[in-house]
Amino acid sequence: MSKHNIITLDSLSLQEFDNEAELIPLLTPEDEEEMSKEELPLSLPILPLRNTVLFPGVVIPITAGRDKSIKLINDANAGNKIIGVVAQKNEADEDPTKNDIHPVGTVAKILRVLKMPDGNITVILQGKKRFEIDTVTTEVPYLKASVKEVEEKRPKKTDTEFNAIVDSIRELAIEIIKESPNIPTEATFAIKNIESQSFLINFVSSNMNLSVKEKQDLLSINVLKDRALETLRYMNVELQKLELKNDIQSKVRFDLDQQQREYFLHQQMKTIQEELGGVSYEQEIEEMRQKAKTKSWDEKTAKHFEKEISKLQRTNPQSPDFGIQRNYLDLFLELPWNIFSKDNFDLKRAQKIIDKDHFGLEDVKKRIIEHLAVLKLRNDMKSPIICLTGPPGVGKTSIGKSIAEALGREYVRISLGGLRDEAEIRGHRKTYIGAMPGRIIQSLKKAGTSNPVFVLDEIDKLSNSHQGDPSSALLEVLDPEQNSEFYDNFLEMGYDLSKVMFIATSNNMATIQPALKDRMEVIRMTGYTIEEKVEIARQHLFPKQLKEHGLTPKDLSIGKKQLEKIVEGYTRESGVRSLEQKIAQVIRNAAKSVAMEEEYNKKVTDEDIVKILGAPKLERDKSESNDVAGVVTGLAWTSVGGDILFIESLISAGKGNLTLTGNLGTVMKESATIALEYIKANAELFGLEAEMISKYNIHLHVPEGATPKDGPSAGIAMLTSLISLLTQKKVKKSLAMTGEITLRGKVLPVGGIKEKILAAKRANIKEIILCHENKSDINEIKPEYIEGLTFHYVKEMSEVIEVAITNQKVKNAKKL
Repeated sequence: MSKHNIITLDSLSLQEFDNEAELIPLLTPEDEEEMSKEELPLSLPILPLRNTVLFPGVVIPITAGRDKSIKLINDANAGNKIIGVVAQKNEADEDPTKNDIHPVGTVAKILRVLKMPDGNITVILQGKKRFEIDTVTTEVPYLKASVKEVEEKRPKKTDTEFNAIVDSIRELAIEIIKESPNIPTEATFAIKNIESQSFLINFVSSNMNLSVKEKQDLLSINVLKDRALETLRYMNVELQKLELKNDIQSKVRFDLDQQQREYFLHQQMKTIQEELGGVSYEQEIEEMRQKAKTKSWDEKTAKHFEKEISKLQRTNPQSPDFGIQRNYLDLFLELPWNIFSKDNFDLKRAQKIIDKDHFGLEDVKKRIIEHLAVLKLRNDMKSPIICLTGPPGVGKTSIGKSIAEALGREYVRISLGGLRDEAEIRGHRKTYIGAMPGRIIQSLKKAGTSNPVFVLDEIDKLSNSHQGDPSSALLEVLDPEQNSEFYDNFLEMGYDLSKVMFIATSNNMATIQPALKDRMEVIRMTGYTIEEKVEIARQHLFPKQLKEHGLTPKDLSIGKKQLEKIVEGYTRESGVRSLEQKIAQVIRNAAKSVAMEEEYNKKVTDEDIVKILGAPKLERDKSESNDVAGVVTGLAWTSVGGDILFIESLISAGKGNLTLTGNLGTVMKESATIALEYIKANAELFGLEAEMISKYNIHLHVPEGATPKDGPSAGIAMLTSLISLLTQKKVKKSLAMTGEITLRGKVLPVGGIKEKILAAKRANIKEIILCHENKSDINEIKPEYIEGLTFHYVKEMSEVIEVAITNQKVKNAKKL
């Protein structure tokens, strides 16, 4: 229903126009009866209305501004106060003629006339009865016309259908008033107090939110029952529209109310923060902009930052997105874009630093100095990706720190051991709650420069899961051709990693996927020799542990001999971790004595070591005598360094079977089979009979049966053992050997030569048989480590036998 024309008991009060005026009562059935009996004048002044239709019995206020209308109202008010009111067809017409007005209108009585300050007139009109224009008699000074009454067909009082329609109109009107926020609830009293059925229909029709055309159509209906039905139809449509509108508005209002509530709370919080000396969000954003001006960004990065900070300004501070966006911009501002530390190209100083921190590791040191030299000459070389691989405890991780110090760069280390989520490398997308950048970007933020020395520790310990493959994510990081635009999911931009010096460490290259291995320059770090371990302990480990235990060199000292005893008797490793633990144990014993003010030896003796660490548990095997046929000393490589092993063989009556024991792997078993078949095929060469060999069973054993053994390097030792067994001749004294054999009688090279040679020297071996191609490995070992050793380089198996087997029979030789 219309919010403009609704008439209530209060709105009918004319006190606002005239303080002495009385209330205009609603039309009663008696008033309506009396009104219908009034005679219709033959001629009426016609007042055209622009945007409304007057119904019989209804009171409406009209504002007149046109000269003709003001003249008409003044003349009628001075006379009988009766005028004819009709609706214009087009409200835009300023001077409507007889063709511009509807023919059916309502006779109206002027109740009040008020002159407004702007010169217009407001008049209160009450409709009487309907009329139809017969002829327009004059148009000057205003329209006058002869009129005739329009008869209205009313139903009988006993018409139940009509009564039901009127009741429905009343109920719907009350419901519309309740649903409409623009109609005061007092209007329901007016609806309830209308007794006349026809006036109720006219009153509701007049106040409905309909167009002038629709209201005019209602006014023109002569049958009251039909007009009531049409009015009810319009009311149903309006009620449905109101309900839908209110439903939509309630949803919108809820959202708006929530936003307004959050806005007011935010404003209060902001005020409280400012009162407490905090920083408002606007001030925080402004500080970010000021900080951004100090950054040496390129144009692309600057545009991206401006776009993201504008997004932050548009975000509600109370929403979760605001916190994520603020964290993102904080990271963006803290990253060291185009900030590089200056490299120190003093190569002699770098050499001193690396030598001071690490003993040995000549290959690694040489490679680092080479890199520094090239960097010094070109000054724009992409940093290489170095992978240091070797057994635990040899100093792979700590060498990265020394390189950083030598270069004058920041040092960053991340442990990749057990990492199985790709997002740890590439970061999470910002859409996730708790999203974070990857470890690479986080570490660069921590370093504060874009060219640190970055140690990727335990790269071989990466694992896969349903969350992705981190080693595949590292492919982009460790490719010098791609990492200039490394993409982090959280950062959403490429970041230049080409100036970062990546150093990866691993224990086992076999577990690293080939594509990742291909991107790295692998430098193998072998285990330390006993001599190197003693020097490391003397120069680094002992002073470090003294300091950590609160002692000084005056409180305790140790000699090289004692350190060598600890190395040989209590540790079996390639690195020095166990050695450091044993030295710490010795120092703790002295620290206890100092703290308790007890007497103790300030210089550690062999007896002190046995007393503190117990009896030696890992004394190395020594070379055995050559009194027994078939016993040969072989050389082996283990994960904790080189070692010697003995090959034993025994012959017994049988059918030519070969038995192998000692927890041997497949390759080692095959080496024994090859050796025996070669001997059978070349029996005459060794002074043997093939038929005789097939009459005996041979048992070959490698002691320490609990320890798994495999590899081809014991081939020549097994061959020598079998020849010694079958000929019952002695093997040359203090001799050891290593090499692979073939069915053709060739000797092939093997690995781990350095560790094997050092193990042989510790076992008092004097002579060593090697493949001719292993000569280059010997040349890489420092001369002092191989002093006193004689090397025999061979190409054929026959040469091995010639060197190893003597012409002397063993004691108690068997007759075969």
